[in-house]
Amino acid sequence: MATALMSAGAALTLVVSGAGPAAAVDTNDEGTHDGYFYSFWTDTEGSVSMDLLPGGSYSTQWGNTNNFVAGKGWNPGTTSRVVDYSAQYNPNGNSYLTLYGWTRNPLIEYYVVESWGSWRPPGANSLGTVTSDGGTYDIYRTERVEKPSIDGTATFSQFWSVRTSKRTSGTITFQNHVNAWAQHGLNLGSNHYYQIFATEGYQSSGSSNVTVSEGSGGDPTPPPTTPPPGGDGGCTAALEIVNSWGSGYQANVTVTAGSGGIDGWTTTLPSSISISQIWNGSASGNTVTDVGWNGSLGAGQSTTYGFVANGSPPSSATVSCT
Repeated sequence: MATALMSAGAALTLVVSGAGPAAAVDTNDEGTHDGYFYSFWTDTEGSVSMDLLPGGSYSTQWGNTNNFVAGKGWNPGTTSRVVDYSAQYNPNGNSYLTLYGWTRNPLIEYYVVESWGSWRPPGANSLGTVTSDGGTYDIYRTERVEKPSIDGTATFSQFWSVRTSKRTSGTITFQNHVNAWAQHGLNLGSNHYYQIFATEGYQSSGSSNVTVSEGSGGDPTPPPTTPPPGGDGGCTAALEIVNSWGSGYQANVTVTAGSGGIDGWTTTLPSSISISQIWNGSASGNTVTDVGWNGSLGAGQSTTYGFVANGSPPSSATVSCT
């Protein structure tokens, strides 16, 4: 499939319930159950359900569902959490088994994908890799334009770590992913919302039975190296058309630092490009500059900004970077 899954985030209702017999959820909802936060979201009510089992356990069953995300975990999330999980996971089609959460300031949706169904997400170019908890993960950034979020319809970034080989049990040291994302200019927001170990499905069927708990220790790695101030190694920029329609198109521009690192960047787009909306960059006409947090890059590191423009996309475009 050539598109990433839709984001969870319709308006949800807080429900608090205790332990006891399994409680079934089949409408959009969130709350606490037996000491764990849970979230259930779907755009196809009636085709998917979630059973809230004791402690950090839950199960899901879905059939020909367009999109859903369901799981148990914590609210708020935290970068330092170590997550232990085990699952019986039986997808038929496009689905993820993933650590999943949101932050605000800025609004970010994030994934640490442990297993998947027929399609490995997210269908983008990898920014690099991170090795953690006995496996290697590819790092990605994707953009969502006017899509559902925890704050209603919004434009926001998605950060991804996707394991190169599937597994259905293990430990996730989330801090390692946060550090690796930051090395590529991907910085989570300062305000964490929920953090769950989720089952997600898109135009698929299947079932899962999952248990999640908070671990200890994890797999510590050295913190990311801070790019040296005053870098003067120059930079390059590459434009990629992500999507197009009759009256406009969406594009990403990836800025990569040269051998000396940089502490700020400015790109100049072709004059034929008419920007109507931009994220992770500041535009003045056809000149786009960093927005502070993504300006300092170490040697060879990259960051990406995106925009929506009017008209037809260029067949080829040269973007200068200084």
